Amino acid sequence: MVAKITKRDFLKLAGMGGVVFASGLPGFNASAQTAGMAADDFHFVQLTDLHWGFKGPMVNPDAEGTLPKAIAAVNALADQPDFIMFTGDITHTTDDPKERRARLAKAKEIIGGLKVKKLYFLNGEHDAAIDKGEAFKKIFGESTYSFDHKGVHFIALDNCSDPKAFLGEAQISWLAADLKKLKADQPIVVFTHRPLFDLAPTWDWATPDAKNALDLLMPFKHVSVFYGHIHQEHHHKTGHIAHHAAQSLIFPLPVALSQPKKGPIPWDEAAPYKGLGFRSVAARPKQVEFKLTEHPMKKA
Repeated sequence: MVAKITKRDFLKLAGMGGVVFASGLPGFNASAQTAGMAADDFHFVQLTDLHWGFKGPMVNPDAEGTLPKAIAAVNALADQPDFIMFTGDITHTTDDPKERRARLAKAKEIIGGLKVKKLYFLNGEHDAAIDKGEAFKKIFGESTYSFDHKGVHFIALDNCSDPKAFLGEAQISWLAADLKKLKADQPIVVFTHRPLFDLAPTWDWATPDAKNALDLLMPFKHVSVFYGHIHQEHHHKTGHIAHHAAQSLIFPLPVALSQPKKGPIPWDEAAPYKGLGFRSVAARPKQVEFKLTEHPMKKA
């Protein structure tokens, strides 16, 4: 059974000595997000599931306009993020290798319009499953890596280059080696495309060998996972590890297993861009605290 975390649950976590998350709480808005932050505090933005190259007027008649609108919205944030993380499906799948490279290159060109130039990328299955990530890596770079920023250790894991969504033994070994240098109380943020738990395996909302990664992460006190793929905001916990999915920039998907088949939710003319958006995360490493703000897409 999948455990869901309500906004009230986030508040309860404050007294448990773990990472505190707040999502859309009263009084916590985009303009106030970084107010009163200490020198070591920072914030980053998560963008996911851009699906550049998608065509489907019944699902998103503005498929080529949504990404530029999102970039404009991020550029308009009063406080610019320290960095931006793209958690996969930057492009929509195609069997044509030439078209795949063209879509990846065009998406990168548009993304270049961001004010923030410190950008990190992960592939999604639409970017990588057909050619095992070859084209993606040539244009965007490696899809398994780590970096440190102001006291937080960030890890990117690729669960899409393998057509069956496995992380694989080589990547698990890399993760074990990367974690060896860290102390148990080190704040860790993991980025993936697919979830690292069995949200809905029949819908491809799972990673078959995710337990191998979670077992390595479990000894660390403060671990959070940010992912995409499911095209909606979602929160879950595996033990003390918190998982947070973000909204897509192209179309929303239904709640897991809420209908017989997975499929995009049709465009609502009365509420254009409903279910689309991006996320900003305010980090206070010394307090081991993160606060999530969801930014819904708006008509320009």
